[in-house]
Amino acid sequence: MNRTPWRRTQEPLDRAELSRLLPAPGDPDLPHDRRRLLEEHLMNEIQPKAGAPKARPVRRALYVGVPLTAMALAGVLLTGVLGAGSGPGAGEVRGGGAVDHGAVDLGSTQNVASTLSRISAAAERQPVQEPDEDQYVYVKSTVSFLRTEVGPKGSKSWVSPPHTREDWKSPDGQKGWYVEEGVTEGASLDYDENEGGGGSEELNAPYRPSLNAPSYDYLKALPTDPDVLLKKIYEETKGAGNGPHQQAFVTIGDLLRGQLASPKVSAALYRTAAKIPGVVLVESAEDAAGREGVAVALTDREGVSRTEWIFDRKTYAHLGERTVQLKDAYGVKAGTVTASTAALERSVVDGKGDRPGAAKH
Repeated sequence: MNRTPWRRTQEPLDRAELSRLLPAPGDPDLPHDRRRLLEEHLMNEIQPKAGAPKARPVRRALYVGVPLTAMALAGVLLTGVLGAGSGPGAGEVRGGGAVDHGAVDLGSTQNVASTLSRISAAAERQPVQEPDEDQYVYVKSTVSFLRTEVGPKGSKSWVSPPHTREDWKSPDGQKGWYVEEGVTEGASLDYDENEGGGGSEELNAPYRPSLNAPSYDYLKALPTDPDVLLKKIYEETKGAGNGPHQQAFVTIGDLLRGQLASPKVSAALYRTAAKIPGVVLVESAEDAAGREGVAVALTDREGVSRTEWIFDRKTYAHLGERTVQLKDAYGVKAGTVTASTAALERSVVDGKGDRPGAAKH
């Protein structure tokens, strides 16, 4: 004899049953370290008024965590910063250049794997630059990032004009120095000594290399198996950014842009990126120095902005990176380039302040 299953056809579902049927609510809060990083970045970007005390220099952990990942955080920062404004100019982003949104290439998954294969092969052919423990990794870039000013009449945000930044970092990440056009003529990023002058300061917080704050030695020790490396990135960035895939993509971009990685590790990172769902090929993009190339890109899960890695279309050398706004959101018009960089030089030098090819001082 067949039995008809019992059903509650007339009675409404109670709360317990509903909770079992519905998915668990997400946690809208950022992790503590990410929230702290964003708060420090916002405070750093608030421009002091005339006569105000000179702002303390940016801590190294903040620079590595924020300007190197500013493209990923732009949407988050805009949500909080532009929403706070109430006076003239509030919620308005100026400058930064733009692309014709109607002509924005949405990209294609076709040929993305083969292109990343060529990029990784080109990276693997680069000469090895191995710094000694008493030398420094030198990185010169052109950068342009979102900046915010908060005043009594509200807040206003703009994208800074492209300008030069130079960084010197010891292989273990414990010592460093940076010069940024329009920001500082020189500031220490040391963790274990106070150099004095130029806005330098001793960094009290202990430095622990990580995916968000890599050193040359840290990158050298990364696994080069793409599956193992991608699993590590997903695990260590869980809950950060705008979805796991975009955060993994942004993290790899940060590692490649802000440091000098060995050819073997660079190639492994590009092969790892090829395994991230949603990565597309964009036929044309321009870096902060105005150099045009082909881009490998990923759009955030809301479809608001896209992070693009830009490469020379003939040599597949890494040129730079940019973030393009795809929708009108957070006071930013579609087509606005909210952040961009151009990698100009990476090398090994003997001391802080030394530049490749320059006479030793």
